[in-house]
Amino acid sequence: MTREHSKKGATELPHPLMRNSNAPQNRTLFLEADDWQRYSEIPSIDELGCDNVTVHRPIGNEQFDDGRLDDERLDEGRPDDHRAAEEHHERWQADRIYCGDALAGLSRLPDQSVDLIFADPPYFGLKKDYGSGKRSNPWKRLDEYIEWNRAWLAEAARLLKPHGAIYVCCDWEYSGRLQELLSEPFKVLNRITWRREKGRGAAKNWKNNMEDIWFAVVDSAQYIFNLEEVKFRKEIIAPYTTADGKPKDWVETDTGERFRMTCPPNIWTDLTVPFWSMPENTPHPTQKPEKLVERCILASSHPGALVLDPFMGSGTTAAVARRLGRRFIGFETNEDYIRLALKRLDRMEQMEQMD
Repeated sequence: MTREHSKKGATELPHPLMRNSNAPQNRTLFLEADDWQRYSEIPSIDELGCDNVTVHRPIGNEQFDDGRLDDERLDEGRPDDHRAAEEHHERWQADRIYCGDALAGLSRLPDQSVDLIFADPPYFGLKKDYGSGKRSNPWKRLDEYIEWNRAWLAEAARLLKPHGAIYVCCDWEYSGRLQELLSEPFKVLNRITWRREKGRGAAKNWKNNMEDIWFAVVDSAQYIFNLEEVKFRKEIIAPYTTADGKPKDWVETDTGERFRMTCPPNIWTDLTVPFWSMPENTPHPTQKPEKLVERCILASSHPGALVLDPFMGSGTTAAVARRLGRRFIGFETNEDYIRLALKRLDRMEQMEQMD
């Protein structure tokens, strides 16, 4: 999409990539329905180099139905001289990763259609190369970054169901700011600190090998938390005992091993960044371990739930959601990483067929 198209109010909608890299990609330009005068200004489809030009209002309160949304149509009461405008039948499918801007994609999804959000947004000041010459830090000033986070979090709050939850990863430097932003539309319940093992040392500072993961919910009276799914196994040297003197809450295996299942803490030291030799490892520079995402999904959703990842990267959330019997939907700007994600899902499908 050119800058001229953007000036006229057109934006490119995120589109799903086909698993066959040679397949044609369906690209669509979007124009708000109340800007009818602009429709005639948009060049032809051939000039735009896309497949569709669509004109309609933001989606209302439709819900996902078996992974697919109902058609969204233009207002039937529009004036006669607008009836020639193309009606757009927009369908968002679950178990798809859409190539495009996260905020543009989130704004198109229907209210209260998502059960859980796991988000690992770009960190301000992190100059990682995300492939194809793209950098992770397009914001020139911190206030721009803060407002961008506020915008996508507002959309996230609109999308979550009343029992929904959100997990957001961040670096220590802006963790406090993120808590403030999350507190605007959500109820913040906890801050999880993950010791990631890897980290760059400094001659005059402490080595940074941790990240925060904020846990927030829509409604503190309705949210899901499956405690039994995420209890930690802990060896006890001096256990509590019951009234008859037996160790409390111990589990004993056939081999005589004894341990206790305990409530999960908010400091996670048992998860490492994926190493080169691990099957889940990809070239993505900030990939999260599958076990970390798994813990969040198990705790805050049930099988069949829809999990949204606005910054899908190389597909860790998609892979874990599929393995745990959840549906997923996500957005990612980099086509190279979407290709990696699709390959991960293909491998999973092949393994499932072999079992």
